[in-house]
Amino acid sequence: MVRYCAELFSNGLRGALTDLKSSRKADPQNMEAHMDMERKNSSKILGGSLNEFIRDQLTRSLMVVILVFSFSLTGLAQARGAGQSQGEAKHDTSPPLGETEKKERALMETPRNKRPFTKKETHRPREIPLPKKKPESPRASLEVVKPTKPVKLAAVPGIHFEGVGEGLGYVIEHAPPDTNASVGTTQIVEWVNEAFAVFNKNDGKLLAGPNEGNVLWRNFGGKCEHSNDGDPITLFDKAAKRWVMTQFAVRSGPPFSQCIAISKTDDALGEYFRYEFQFQDFNDYPKFGVWPDAYYASFNMFQGATGPFLGAKACAFERAKMLSGEAATMQCFDTGQDFGGLLPSDLDGSTAPPDGSPNYFMNFGDKEVNLWKFHVDWANPTNSTFTGPETIAVIPFEPACVINNQVTDCIVQPKTTTKLQSLSDRMMYRLAYRKFADHESLTVNHTVKAGQASGIRWYEFSNPQGGLQVKQQGTFAPDSLFRWMGSLAMDKNGDMLLGFSASGSKIYPSIRVTGRKFDDPLNTTSLEQKVLDGKGAQNQNLDRWGDYSSMSVDPTDDCTFWFTTQYQAVTGAFNWNTHLLSMKFPNCKATG
Repeated sequence: MVRYCAELFSNGLRGALTDLKSSRKADPQNMEAHMDMERKNSSKILGGSLNEFIRDQLTRSLMVVILVFSFSLTGLAQARGAGQSQGEAKHDTSPPLGETEKKERALMETPRNKRPFTKKETHRPREIPLPKKKPESPRASLEVVKPTKPVKLAAVPGIHFEGVGEGLGYVIEHAPPDTNASVGTTQIVEWVNEAFAVFNKNDGKLLAGPNEGNVLWRNFGGKCEHSNDGDPITLFDKAAKRWVMTQFAVRSGPPFSQCIAISKTDDALGEYFRYEFQFQDFNDYPKFGVWPDAYYASFNMFQGATGPFLGAKACAFERAKMLSGEAATMQCFDTGQDFGGLLPSDLDGSTAPPDGSPNYFMNFGDKEVNLWKFHVDWANPTNSTFTGPETIAVIPFEPACVINNQVTDCIVQPKTTTKLQSLSDRMMYRLAYRKFADHESLTVNHTVKAGQASGIRWYEFSNPQGGLQVKQQGTFAPDSLFRWMGSLAMDKNGDMLLGFSASGSKIYPSIRVTGRKFDDPLNTTSLEQKVLDGKGAQNQNLDRWGDYSSMSVDPTDDCTFWFTTQYQAVTGAFNWNTHLLSMKFPNCKATG
């Protein structure tokens, strides 16, 4: 933009003005009227020291520069959309969850044929458009260090145990599990479709559950109490030492609801401040992140339950009020139909982002990633901004399993014709943020084509406040197996761990990890390590797997990673298992 404006001044602008009129289809009479006015104003300033020709040329140059910037700013405003501020539908304070869940457990343990709800349902996230292909053009080469010979993963296994699923005696009625978990000061909470459980993080002992997700909203009323629709997220707010529990309630909408519960203490079995927020459009595939000034979330929005894709919605929920159980509001921006599958950044570690830092949202485009910046102003919502996207080129990739611009079922399993979905149309949860003494870091992954199979594209980005930079990137695909459904995080030293599923014609879907030490050569990862070999396939044309997994970092030592995802103990459908495991790099030491 600056270079173009300089060219306009230096070239006298006559040709550029003609081109601008033609390209913008501006009204000539209006433009000349504005220019006449500017000439008069400029004459007063310039006086008689310059001849009429020079004054005319400079004035025209200034006018065009103003017009160019005007068109540019208008485009930016349209790209970020208009913000919306809205209060919650209702809120209250719950009784202790520990008391409520004991009353509910008997129902959960009732045999399936004696339970009032026995319908098997597949949760199918609505499809979002793949990034539009851009015309092929020369790109600046990206310097990538040639990978060295992989070494053994340095991270050491800790404990592992069965999560919610067949292995924990949970009666499964929904698929896929949407597996995710978070770790607090003493507990781990895992939440799947459509139940959660609380574990002791030191030994994996089950403390509560499994219980239906909407147990959190017993006696709350409305959709949050009476619908248990899933797409759950559990996060531990490390700065406040609180649990953030959320799922949507979307049956019989509109309105469509997002139910959010914030614990009063670090005990997941204590009381919760409960909220319901409503949308007039379907808020699919919600993903959340914790930030100092808000709980941020992304949604893929659809017109009603069956209508077309409307684009992504980015929202901020009023964290300070929600931590106190007060009436709270949300502020949202829409990206438009060209963008979907955004992730908000989620804070890891004990160091907060710089004061006033926006929350970062990211998705991928065609051979690039897109970054948005969400700055929320609770005192004056008209000052809130959602700017972007800022784009940065990455090593070229193709989303996995794409035929005719549609993501198809392609992940093979042994002894079945059922192939699984990769969800390669979106980035995988989480977009993990960490502040170091000398830089900021964002890590994320997604599934890409790797030969005739799929692999995990992973990234570490730096300098999101300035100009986003790729610090390192790679595709983990060491052989012909399919690898997908990854989740990535970083400890306080900068060590990274990536968990994922792996499958092939002779390998049942299994749980594996890879990673890297902070001082390994850039763009490299270790050999993968097997965590748990699957013993069966998912069949009967049930193609949904995932739809996400999660890697989190223990807030107590800021070193221990916790990963959870789906696997099959035996072949079948609606009989999935989940597993939780911890790992730690020996060089990462707890402080304090």
